[in-house]
Amino acid sequence: MEIEKFQYDNKIVKNFAYATILWGLVGMLVGLWVSLQLIYPTLNIFPITSFGRLRPLHTNAVIFAFVGNGIFMGVYYSLQRLCKARMFSDKLSKIHFWGWQLIIVAAALTLPFGITTGKEYAELEWPIDIAIAAIWVVFGWNMFGTILKRRERHLYVAIWFYIATFVTVAVLHIVNSIELPVSFLKSYPVYAGVQDALVQWWYGHNAVAFFLTTPYLGLMYYFIPKVADRPVYSYRLSIIHFWALIFLYIWAGPHHLLYTALPDWAQSVGVAFSVMLIAPSWGGMINGLLTLRGAWDKVRESVVLKFMVVAVTAYGMATFEGPMLSIKKVNSIAHFTDWIIAHVHVGALGWNGFLTFGVLYWLIPKIFRTSLWSTKLANWHFWLGSLGILFYAIPMYWAGFTQYLMWQEFTPAGYLRYPNFLETVTQLRPMYMMRSLGGTMYLVGFIMMTYNLIKTIKVGNLLENEDAEAPALTKVYVGHAKDHWHRWIERRPIQLMLVALVVILIGGLVEMVPTFLIKSNIPTISSVKPYSPLELQGRDIYVREGCYLCHSQMVRPLRFETERYGEYSKAGEFVYDHPFQWGSKRTGPDLARVGGKYPNSWHYNHMMDPTTMSPGSIMPTYPFLLDNPIDTVSTPGKIRAMIKLGVPYPKDYDKIANKDLMAQATTIADNLKTDKIETLNDREIIAVIAYLQKLGRDLKVYHLINDKKP
Repeated sequence: MEIEKFQYDNKIVKNFAYATILWGLVGMLVGLWVSLQLIYPTLNIFPITSFGRLRPLHTNAVIFAFVGNGIFMGVYYSLQRLCKARMFSDKLSKIHFWGWQLIIVAAALTLPFGITTGKEYAELEWPIDIAIAAIWVVFGWNMFGTILKRRERHLYVAIWFYIATFVTVAVLHIVNSIELPVSFLKSYPVYAGVQDALVQWWYGHNAVAFFLTTPYLGLMYYFIPKVADRPVYSYRLSIIHFWALIFLYIWAGPHHLLYTALPDWAQSVGVAFSVMLIAPSWGGMINGLLTLRGAWDKVRESVVLKFMVVAVTAYGMATFEGPMLSIKKVNSIAHFTDWIIAHVHVGALGWNGFLTFGVLYWLIPKIFRTSLWSTKLANWHFWLGSLGILFYAIPMYWAGFTQYLMWQEFTPAGYLRYPNFLETVTQLRPMYMMRSLGGTMYLVGFIMMTYNLIKTIKVGNLLENEDAEAPALTKVYVGHAKDHWHRWIERRPIQLMLVALVVILIGGLVEMVPTFLIKSNIPTISSVKPYSPLELQGRDIYVREGCYLCHSQMVRPLRFETERYGEYSKAGEFVYDHPFQWGSKRTGPDLARVGGKYPNSWHYNHMMDPTTMSPGSIMPTYPFLLDNPIDTVSTPGKIRAMIKLGVPYPKDYDKIANKDLMAQATTIADNLKTDKIETLNDREIIAVIAYLQKLGRDLKVYHLINDKKP
């Protein structure tokens, strides 16, 4: 048998490891800062450092920069060894690394300046979306090239998860990112309202599934057996885990939209598949933990395994809680509250964070041919990080229950006990303080790890090209009679990718095709009219400032919501919303029916300094809106884009849109003068007021027309 000699590329692994650490520090520091802004609003110092601009930067930095680089670090290390082959192309590896870092830098340079699509986990504008797709193809090309030239016939379970990750993330990103550009850094999604909400949370939930979960399950299946020096507990369970997970996960997105204007059948499908998800998810957790059966002495001794055990346990907790939260009654309690924040961070801090730490602690000494500089410091990191998670999550659970209980409580006379939403916000201040303390502890642990690894690297010596040898893979193979039935697809990576593609497409197509093609799923309301040019500009400013991160625009058909906000929301209200603005968290009240509730002067003063209208408010101030002129140059292009998207503006309306804009703006400015507020009619504050006063007004017109007594 011919033995071939080759070398593993450890330099690319090192690069991704360094990037993981760097961006982890940045993302967590920004996260701590935005958590403190909810306690001390004065920390919203500049427009670029306001909560609405930094919060998307935090999520993007943690998900795509920290976890993303962590994925690539683990994949590039494990794939070479599982395939017994060097990466297909060193050049592609370098393009992938530097391309991904440039995308992260582009996000950091755009999001704080309000350049955003306003879609959760997909805020980056269209040129960056194209770059992401291109670099993702480079990653896939390099990965499949490596698999095809492998010297190991069977594809180990970790590689199945890598393949499913590649193909599914590509589909999710492309479908969700179909946008119509208005300018170089401005676009509108082609979907609107209910359809946009369905696509967004089909993407958003499965970004969690196929970016934060499946690749990390691949890392779990490789690194836990490797560190423990034990085989994975059950090959059969890994097969069931893989196929059931990728099939069921893709259906679950609608559970983010329960009690909304999404058609009931789509909500029910999301609930059913979400509940079923607990089986494969816990199958994976059990497979990971039982791999350590008989090796608990190693767990006690190894800080790496301690991190990994807690990570897998956190995965199990989060994947039990997710199906539970998809049950309608539970969802009515948790949705829009800080319970969701706790749920997300148990997964992010426990599952993704701790597994990444474990891999780094094992990998860096390995490729630098040395021992970890300080095991004691690593153990301190473990305990500090574990306590940090508890101090973060428990107050957020408490906050979530507090919010719900206060929102829905009625007096014996049948009135809301806390009609002023701000009362529910000020009550949470101690919980937010505890959350920030937990985040600080977690970040300090991360800094300890960084110091520990820097010291380890300094005493070590990187083995850039690691010598290896393996028998050449024969071209002809005769299967053994006792081969497992699953072997046929394990040896065929392209077929495995295609079957995985079909499996993940089924759920998306079943949910989306009827929603898009059957008109009765999206009924229209005759009185709902397109946004005026001024209102459209105001809406874009609202999105730019990230107002949707704290305010929802979706009144659920629950008594305490209709009593507080007004009539529940209908699908036909949102047919011109590109993107939809239903929101996912209420740090402030819902705004779906705010139009006409307050005079223009109230909104003017509230945006200038929220505490003048709402003492104790934690909302940032927006005095710059009083000075910034409306970008009227962009108005014709925005109107033309909306017309292309099917919004029924009159023919050639783009040519006179600014005339209508200024006429409406002058009316608002004149109205402000009656309250002794002098302002120019071309300021951004005027556009924001126009947008806010539009919300819910069309439905009131509908009732005035249709509910009139004969």
